[in-house]
Amino acid sequence: MERFGCYKLFCAVRYEMKGMSNMLAVLDKPIILLSKHQSAWETIAYIALFPKQLCYVFKKELLYIPFFGWTLGMLRMIHIDRQQRDKAALAVAEQGRIRLSQGCWIIIYPEGTRAKTGTQIPYRKGGARLAVDTAADIIPIAHNAGQVWPKNSFLKYPGIVTVSIGPLITTKDKNPSVVIREVENWIETEMRVIDSAAYSPTSAIPSIN
Repeated sequence: MERFGCYKLFCAVRYEMKGMSNMLAVLDKPIILLSKHQSAWETIAYIALFPKQLCYVFKKELLYIPFFGWTLGMLRMIHIDRQQRDKAALAVAEQGRIRLSQGCWIIIYPEGTRAKTGTQIPYRKGGARLAVDTAADIIPIAHNAGQVWPKNSFLKYPGIVTVSIGPLITTKDKNPSVVIREVENWIETEMRVIDSAAYSPTSAIPSIN
């Protein structure tokens, strides 16, 4: 039975998975997932669709929200204090090692915010740096959820979300700049395959040079 039956029933939103074998092949490895970010759909769906417990990185301020924050604090997540940027990277690496040792996979959206369909936001190196610092490898993920669940829109539209899981990107003997270029190149190239209508023919694909 397909998961997210309520979405299918009320919104006619379905999904399909490509490349799940890439995840199943590395279940015993410490992995950082770096994903395209277009909507709230993936934040909810990934928890149920992927084969490992996921650990999100979130701002520490959320812990102070009554009930929601208290519940969040009980989960195995990574929280950062954005007011102390110089210490944030160290805190993420320290907590990241703990979560990976507990068998969790860490998920980060390298664009830092949701991108409108057919657009590309420069990728930040934080996720790649975490992977290098913790000796974890990376699985890149592309999807077109923005087509059915647009950014900043209450409305949902009928359609199929394609989630494409890429091959393992190793981090050994690489610096974060090299790693994030590989991630960006794979995700953005794949976006032009699974959602080609959203991109103009002249839309540039990132170079890894």
